[in-house]
Amino acid sequence: MNIGAMIRSIRKRKNITIAEICKETGLSQGFMSQVETNKTSPSINTLEHIAQTLQVPLSYLLLQQEERMTVIRKEERELTSSGPDQLKVSHLGHTSNMRMMLVEVPPGTSTGEVPIAHQGEEVHLVVKGTIYAEQGEDQFELHEGDSFSWNASVPHRVKNIGEDTAIVLISVYKEK
Repeated sequence: MNIGAMIRSIRKRKNITIAEICKETGLSQGFMSQVETNKTSPSINTLEHIAQTLQVPLSYLLLQQEERMTVIRKEERELTSSGPDQLKVSHLGHTSNMRMMLVEVPPGTSTGEVPIAHQGEEVHLVVKGTIYAEQGEDQFELHEGDSFSWNASVPHRVKNIGEDTAIVLISVYKEK
């Protein structure tokens, strides 16, 4: 959605007329109509006045479509599997540099017997269960509520050492 269409959408949702925007901003109705139909591009200063009148942050009007908030309903999550034990991975969401997943780790399974490395930085939260995390000489047993993070370019592995399925929330940051 372009800026003009977004302004029109917000204006209509809030039941604000073009005349009301013009009264608040000092802009002409013809100019506002051209902005909403993308026949002209307003300056940042003008956009700021329009945003104030619509009571939305200027930065919101400037977002590209792919930068806007996205919602993934639980039943719409992409499900994949990972590693030799085919761990169930539920993809929760992503931005251009970050993604978040929920991983189910059945008892005795792991990301592999050999530590793996890849680009990015990771933050993990043990949502349920008991896991063992290893990176180089660092080795920890972690329980529900514990969290850990690492630079994923250093080989690492995770294993469920508990008796029940573990669930780990993982956030991965990777530059483009």
